[in-house]
Amino acid sequence: MAVKTFEESMKELEEVVAKLESGEVTLDESLKLFEKGIKLSSICQKKLDEAERRVKILTGSGSEMTEENFEAAE
Repeated sequence: MAVKTFEESMKELEEVVAKLESGEVTLDESLKLFEKGIKLSSICQKKLDEAERRVKILTGSGSEMTEENFEAAE
């Protein structure tokens, strides 16, 4: 199985949430979707944590690290 990108995982997670919110799935399907959503959420969080570590490394100066807040693009 190929490794999904953050964007692919996030899109799939959004689809899972939409199905759960629709209320049109059985209890068994809801449980399976919930489990899938938890796994996708974990994948996304790991990818975000990795990106944060990389940004901290890239913005560090020498041995001293500096953290910068990024403003959302409008």
